[in-house]
Amino acid sequence: MATILVVDDEMGIRALLSEILTDEGHAIEIAENATQARAARERSRPDLVLLDIWMPDVDGITLLKEWGATGQLNMPVIMMSGHGTIDTAVEATKYGATAFLEKPITLQKLLRAVEQGLAKAPPRAPGGLGSASPISANVLPGQRLEADLTVESAMTGGMGLPSMPVDLGPQSEQSFDLDRPLREARDAFEKAYFEFHLARENGSMTRVAEKTGLERTHLYRKLKQLGVDLSRNKRGSSH
Repeated sequence: MATILVVDDEMGIRALLSEILTDEGHAIEIAENATQARAARERSRPDLVLLDIWMPDVDGITLLKEWGATGQLNMPVIMMSGHGTIDTAVEATKYGATAFLEKPITLQKLLRAVEQGLAKAPPRAPGGLGSASPISANVLPGQRLEADLTVESAMTGGMGLPSMPVDLGPQSEQSFDLDRPLREARDAFEKAYFEFHLARENGSMTRVAEKTGLERTHLYRKLKQLGVDLSRNKRGSSH
């Protein structure tokens, strides 16, 4: 998990990028202008910054130059713009940006740029981490904790654990009451369908969108419409 600072004066873009990156397991800081970005950078020491170029107070290129001139450009910075040109991209790279994303930003380009940017990020000093529990240490998105291996033992009372009911989550085969109006039956099926895939993908909207073939924002609206509990399957991570 990385700490990512999203700097953009448009609330909708901040919310969308935050949601996507949180879904990928990252901790997100947000800022809507250069003043907030400076404070957030100082406070959270982000591993990567997504920085909009056109902002009302100080533009992103100027802020990028400022960080470079004061020795604060010690994290990858990905520039974003809806009015970018080749000259703008070249200028951003000249002053230390690692990538340039043109709005509207596609999901694939965003995740690829973030992955590549984090690969270039310098490792953080281990000081101040304290003694971490072995269960919570260094678990990558998509991996299971070793504690998951004890589910079957817990069901059978093995390894000294008492027998207990275990919620296995939505199953691939379910029965539906078809003696109801078509719309209700269809909604019930679709809700079960999406709950199954959310459970299987540990709540990752990105992977569920890819699996079901739906555009991510359409998928999000669909889940809201069906009343699917999006918090149930969110992977545990501290933000």
